Amino acid sequence: MAVPVDSPVTGTVLAARSRPTPWVAMYHSVGDCSDDPYRITVTPERLDGQLAWLRRRGLRGVSLRELFTARAQGRGRDLVGLTFDDGYADFLTHALPVLLRWNCGATLFVLPGRLGGVNSWDPLGPRKPLLTADGIRRAAAEGVEIGSHGLTHVDLTRADDVTLKAEVADSRALLAELTGAPVGGFCYPYGRVDRRVVAAARDAGYTYACAIAPGALTGPHALPRLHIGENDTAWRLHLKHKLHRLRRRPVAGV
Repeated sequence: MAVPVDSPVTGTVLAARSRPTPWVAMYHSVGDCSDDPYRITVTPERLDGQLAWLRRRGLRGVSLRELFTARAQGRGRDLVGLTFDDGYADFLTHALPVLLRWNCGATLFVLPGRLGGVNSWDPLGPRKPLLTADGIRRAAAEGVEIGSHGLTHVDLTRADDVTLKAEVADSRALLAELTGAPVGGFCYPYGRVDRRVVAAARDAGYTYACAIAPGALTGPHALPRLHIGENDTAWRLHLKHKLHRLRRRPVAGV
């Protein structure tokens, strides 16, 4: 059946298509990047320069919770989502002071099954310490949004149903207990996602979930993000920002 052009359904679809895809930056560790085989680290100085670049362009980095709240109210074109994966201990010592200096917020995706551990899922190393429960609470007390990255950082597309539920749903419950606040965001380890995993995140009660390049999947539980690394100078950030808006299709419901 054809839908009238002026129908509420059509209006909603057209509004979704006309809204730009949110620009969400993906960081990991902040510190010494001299030994960085996976290119997951930026120095505090580079992060400072990248946040300065945002400010010069009239943009400000915020948590995804703040970004999506603003977009739901028809605002937020000047906001960029800042996410930090894995919950490295250096977030408190190196990333947070820079974020506070630029009045930026962020979402920190952590692993409640590896509190105080290391990134043993990276076979090439180097070993980086992860936040303890107290460290996560300290970040939350500074206004950082805490989200789940699963329990232990496994590829959820290869997990059996029991493991998938534990990694997605149980991690949310543990973090809510740890922080005393609801946990709205999830981040798929390695960025790997399929329809089954998206359904698990949605069923677990997450408001949104982040991937990297979710392919044909779309919606608030398959959000694309852009990796930001040490080599991303002002010029590279400019290109990434432009290409992101050109290549990414609108995300329905965001």
